Amino acid sequence: MSSTGTVLRELRGAQKSSKGVSLYSRYVNRPAGRLLAAGAYRTRLTPNQVTLISAAFTLASIAAVALAEPSWWLGAAVWAGLAVGFAFDSADGQLARLTGRGGPDGEWLDHVVDCAKMILVHTAVLVCFYRFGELPADGWLLLPLGFLFTAVLTFCAGLLREQLGKAAARTAPAAPGPAAPVSRLRAVALLPADYGVFCLVFLLLGAPGAFRAGYAVLAVVHAVFLVAFLAKWFRELKALRAG
Repeated sequence: MSSTGTVLRELRGAQKSSKGVSLYSRYVNRPAGRLLAAGAYRTRLTPNQVTLISAAFTLASIAAVALAEPSWWLGAAVWAGLAVGFAFDSADGQLARLTGRGGPDGEWLDHVVDCAKMILVHTAVLVCFYRFGELPADGWLLLPLGFLFTAVLTFCAGLLREQLGKAAARTAPAAPGPAAPVSRLRAVALLPADYGVFCLVFLLLGAPGAFRAGYAVLAVVHAVFLVAFLAKWFRELKALRAG
C-alpha cells in the first residue's frame, strides 16, 4: 500500500476546483479532509463509510445542543464535533476521487446527510431556545425557523442549479475555454456563508445572549446571500436556455 505521503500527494492532485469556495473551506476544511481521506485510505474505509462517520460526529453534536444545558464546555465540544464532521464530509469526496469508488449511491448518501444536517442543526437551536434560552420574547423562537427555511432553500436551489447545468452541458456541450481565475476577494466574501464559519457560533453557547446575537447575525447574512444566489442562478439558467 502507498505511504501516507504518497497518498497525500495524489489527493492534492485530485482536488475539486477552488472556484466559488470560501477561504475556510479552501485552507482549513479541505486540507483537514485530505488528511482524513489519507487515513481512511490507509485503513481501507470506503467513501460511504467515511460519510457515515461524518454523520455520526455531526448528529451527536446536534443532539447535544438540543439535550444538554448550554455551557462553555458544551459549546467547545459541539463546535469540535461539527468541525470534525465537516472535515469528514470533505474527506469522503476526496477518497472517492482517489480510489475511483464514487458513484450515484455515494453522491445520494452525501446529499441526504447534508440535508439532514441542515434541518436538524436549526431544529436543535429551536429546542435549545425553548428549553434553556430564557428568551427576551417568544418571537425569538421564529429565528431558527427562518434560518432553517433559508438554509434548506439555498441547499435545494443550489443543488438543482448544479444538476440542471450538468444536464444542459450534456445536451449542448460548450466549447472549452480558459479556466476562470480563482478570486481571493470572492473567497473572503463567501466566508459568512461557509458552514465551517457557521459552526463557530456554537463556541458562544456559554453566553446565551451572545449566542442569540451571533446566530441572528448569521441568519440575516445567509438570507442576504440566498437572495443574491437565487438571482445569480436564475440568470445562469436563463442564459443556458438562450444559448
